[in-house]
Amino acid sequence: MSAPDLQPTLVGPTITLRPLQADDLEALYAAASDPAIWEQHPDSSRYQREVFEARFFRGAIASGGALAVIHNNSGVTIGSSRFYEWNPAAPSVCVGYTFLATAYWGDGTNSEMKALMLNHAYRFADSVWFHIGDSNMRSRRAVEKLGAQLVKSEPAEVEGKPFTKLHYRLDRQAYLG
Repeated sequence: MSAPDLQPTLVGPTITLRPLQADDLEALYAAASDPAIWEQHPDSSRYQREVFEARFFRGAIASGGALAVIHNNSGVTIGSSRFYEWNPAAPSVCVGYTFLATAYWGDGTNSEMKALMLNHAYRFADSVWFHIGDSNMRSRRAVEKLGAQLVKSEPAEVEGKPFTKLHYRLDRQAYLG
């Protein structure tokens, strides 16, 4: 099987996901600069410009799977997500590194984004994995709402700070019925 497209353009009713590009830094940082976005994340200082660029944006560009989230009506960049760790033997892929500007919390944008990404992923994968820090209750609730199951936990660290990394799996059959 050939490698799947991990940077597709996916168009929904209110948002478009498209490949993240190097010249998206300023627009994406504008969406990411609110400390509230990162308060439950193990790397809670990502709202700081230098930290965001060094510990999020550069890795996103290098990953080959990062997507910018664009609001269709305004054309404004409102967040990002990423496909990563494609495993053709399973076949499975991870979805994560997701954030949205706080103005788009609770309005269905995250659900729309995940539906676009999951429907794309299940064209080539049987399972989608989500890796979430144990204290990130917003993200945990969001993936549990999709039907993802907690499968394992393991110790991890970010910038010398320990945390517990949770592994959630959502199988195609459970999601698509």
